[in-house]
Amino acid sequence: MGFDLVVLYEHPEWQKPLFAALDARGVNYGVFDLKAAAFDPDAVPAARLYFNQASPSAYVRGNTRAVPLNLSLMRSLELRGARVLNGSRAFSLELRKSEQVALMQGLGVAHPKTLAFNEVSAALERWQGGWPALVKPEQGGSGARMFLLNEPEELNKLLREQPDLWLPDNLLLLQEYFETRPGQGIVRMEFLGGKLLYAMRVISHGAFNLCPSEACNPEGGGDSHCVIPEAKPVKPVEFYPYPEVPSQAVEAGERIVAAGGLDVAGIEYLEAADGRLIFYDVNANSNLRKPIGEAFGFDPFERVVDYLQAQLKLT
Repeated sequence: MGFDLVVLYEHPEWQKPLFAALDARGVNYGVFDLKAAAFDPDAVPAARLYFNQASPSAYVRGNTRAVPLNLSLMRSLELRGARVLNGSRAFSLELRKSEQVALMQGLGVAHPKTLAFNEVSAALERWQGGWPALVKPEQGGSGARMFLLNEPEELNKLLREQPDLWLPDNLLLLQEYFETRPGQGIVRMEFLGGKLLYAMRVISHGAFNLCPSEACNPEGGGDSHCVIPEAKPVKPVEFYPYPEVPSQAVEAGERIVAAGGLDVAGIEYLEAADGRLIFYDVNANSNLRKPIGEAFGFDPFERVVDYLQAQLKLT
């Protein structure tokens, strides 16, 4: 009680750099750990400003209940007039990749062909995107439970052998696959307050977990705190500052952020063989990477604290 700011979080490592920056700045803040929590809808809000830092990937860490509690808490806060950064609207968009596709279609932003499905035969009957194709969960996060399939029978076999891939919401996606040049990778743009903070190239070496947090993908491939179960790539995922990010990519990212109600966001796209920029992922829980920010001349977590303090003045 009596805090100016409360950070809603679930991951034990991701928020440590933010908490350290808030401590150093002397911000009057509290934390609400969503892993095992309770709230009284009659007793909220208890702070001037809330900052949602929860992730859809909570379920792969055994924290499945964090997501529904977080949504209920944020909706209760908003109904009582509280201000929540990356609130229920933004979080709902991050939880539902089909919503992200629909949003980008409405904005005229190029994106992969996508089919949401809850039954394999229905998916194979309707799929128009060709093979190979990606299968991924509707509620994703950190590249969890993604597979590259070369033919239809692989989808049947995969879900026969691993029926738990339907969890947590019994909804999966088939998505058009675009091959990227090995040395080019994908591009991730970080937005803060609706404006570009920085962009970086991410070279995956075959990995799907491209989480930029140093806790998950340490510099040089050291010990990771990530529990996403995937085969180790040939090399660690590499992150490089990308100051030459095209203006049309930034403009598309700004429109996605504005239309999605995102205060802080990571927007990912790839460069197709025909030169098109294909946008495929919207992240509301934007894990920043300190070495990338420092390559641009600033500490990204200090920028976040600047933003939070500015929002407190408006609240």
